[in-house]
Amino acid sequence: MNYHAFYANADPVTTLIIGAGDFGRSFLAQSERMALLDTRVAVDLDAETAAAAFTAIGVDRARVRICTTAAEARAAWDAGHYIAASDLAVTLELPIDAVVEATGHPEAGARHARLAIEAGCHVAMVSKEVDSVVGPGLALMAKRNGVVSTPVDGDQPSLAIGLITWAETLGFEILAAGKSSEYDFVFDAARETITSNGREIAVAGFGAVERLGDRDVREIVATRSAIAAALPQRLVPDLCEMSIVANATGFLPDNPAFHAPIGRIDELPSLFALAGDGGLLSGPRSLDVFHCLRAPTEVSFAGGVFVVVRCDDAATWKLLRDKGHVVSRDGSTAALYLPRHLLGLEAATSILDAKIHGMSGGAEDPQHTVDLVMVAETDLAAGTTLHMGGHHHLVDGTSAHMVPAAPLAAENPVPFYLASNRRLIRSVAKGEPVRFGDIEIDPASELLALRKLQDRHFFGETA
Repeated sequence: MNYHAFYANADPVTTLIIGAGDFGRSFLAQSERMALLDTRVAVDLDAETAAAAFTAIGVDRARVRICTTAAEARAAWDAGHYIAASDLAVTLELPIDAVVEATGHPEAGARHARLAIEAGCHVAMVSKEVDSVVGPGLALMAKRNGVVSTPVDGDQPSLAIGLITWAETLGFEILAAGKSSEYDFVFDAARETITSNGREIAVAGFGAVERLGDRDVREIVATRSAIAAALPQRLVPDLCEMSIVANATGFLPDNPAFHAPIGRIDELPSLFALAGDGGLLSGPRSLDVFHCLRAPTEVSFAGGVFVVVRCDDAATWKLLRDKGHVVSRDGSTAALYLPRHLLGLEAATSILDAKIHGMSGGAEDPQHTVDLVMVAETDLAAGTTLHMGGHHHLVDGTSAHMVPAAPLAAENPVPFYLASNRRLIRSVAKGEPVRFGDIEIDPASELLALRKLQDRHFFGETA
């Protein structure tokens, strides 16, 4: 596709970013280089942080105004200044076309999305935590208000949805789709170590299973996982992102917590084949994640996305294998992949699609197919607060599973990010999900209110 033609004759899209962290900063930096994007407003819990994000990308501090009222924001806008604020509501009277929600905070993100939609702004949802709980409902709310709520290119959900729908349009039979984890597993054979996300562990004996060869997939995957057990292999953000893909595409996990194999790029079509063909999967159209195994000198998958497709025409796929495409050991499946996700550097295409073409990168007809829920890995006592912390969204004593969607009810599993940071009012036994009736939750919760609206749409007025 010629992107110049796709966006031809369009006016610049005025955009506001909420959350001036790594994603927000990268988005602002790229926006400054784009003719079709005008991003002069940034909101963060601390307005000084938003102001600092502008100066960090080269904006003269004299051109940045910290605004605490709508009147101050309007005056700064009319004067051509950059605007930093600590409250989205201060800025919503400005002529903003699209709001990028990148706080990663479930409650704040829910409020921001609602306010933006009610103000007539398109919403680009970087905060997958919010999308995993109320994404389908936000899409419907936006549609009813004549705007678009969309996941963003630059993050794996939108890129995976794009790759899946591209492959389906071309008539491929997709056996599996997914992404690599955020950080590769880099194996140093000489030292017998694996390094991932700055952490190095000893992996004596891993060299014996570094290559799949013609051996049994399940055996090799299990052995690799056991040897590298000191590294986390099922991370909440990975499942969260794939839950968004599930609701947009109808693809489902083969395992509620994923197979999540440690594997090389050239092994993908063998790993994610059907069990009858020697792979891991019990059925087609499965979602999963893999940890990219590579040597220090080998290329990374860069947190990219993939589909594994059936090789229906042997002659064509022999030709493609000879051209370097990744085909399985027996030639029956192939991996097609996009080895990148560029964070805020490529998010703008989603915003342009929303404003210029009225298109979302999510589902045409939003569905609520799955929920990401919290499962106790140890007995959890009443009174425990389910503190969520760190980049990997860890809650001590729990894991995340993707399960069929259900409305909020006392005995139904509660969405992971609705349970996070809440206090348990009932004990939860090991192996059981945290249920809605188990948690103490403020009735004024924005995330709760939006989820109730979503439930009524998908499960009826009694939900």
